[in-house]
Amino acid sequence: MKVSDTMKKPTLAVIILTYNEEKNIETCITSARFADEIILIDSGSTDQTKKIAEALGAIVYENLMGADGFAGQRNLALGKTQADWLLYLDADERLTLELMEEIKKLVLEDPCCYKIKRVNYIFGKRVVYGGHAPDYIARLFPRKQVKWSGIVHERALSDLSIKKTRGHICHYTYSSWEMYFEKFNKYTTLMAKKMHDNGKKATMADILFRPCFAFTKYYIFKLGFLDGFLGFAFSVMNAFYTLVKYLKLKYYQADKPLD
Repeated sequence: MKVSDTMKKPTLAVIILTYNEEKNIETCITSARFADEIILIDSGSTDQTKKIAEALGAIVYENLMGADGFAGQRNLALGKTQADWLLYLDADERLTLELMEEIKKLVLEDPCCYKIKRVNYIFGKRVVYGGHAPDYIARLFPRKQVKWSGIVHERALSDLSIKKTRGHICHYTYSSWEMYFEKFNKYTTLMAKKMHDNGKKATMADILFRPCFAFTKYYIFKLGFLDGFLGFAFSVMNAFYTLVKYLKLKYYQADKPLD
């Protein structure tokens, strides 16, 4: 049934997960001001993130991230709004004007799960190839027909058909190596814990060969070499990420602390 048949305009809430995002949150919220409401699920920021967001009209809920990770934060938002549709954004993402206008029309259609193209920028430079090439991520859903699963690199679960948008999100990821390594340490620990909980064991073969394959995949198969030095650097870092992830898993198997 079309919304026009019900005489009710569907509402849209934008959900943003945050932790110490004072440098990003204003621009992110500004790009999403067309929504009926903007909700932050904040993991205990100690900077000005919450203050800035509330000054811009966003509703902020503080909830420290638990064992269910990012999926738990996204699922929490489902009970914080009565909006018909949800659009999930990260604080370092920006909606383009084209996508904004497209979403206004999509929420008038029959329910679908929409994957949105994400164009990635590293250190302010657009990345075209390699592991940070443009990707499609599921982010726009009817509120009652989606759940999230996964501690890190979480995924949306829905029985709806999947479509892709024409417009895209600009993702301004790492702006410094300090930021990169902060996330690097956090995500490798979360991934090691997830693998351990799933019964995965780290072998010497994993530690020796998986990093080599990770570099080859990003630099050769995904054409990372076409992005010049940046493509090479992040292909190397992908190999290092893989190595550290399995090293942490090995220590986790032996009941060693990961922090």
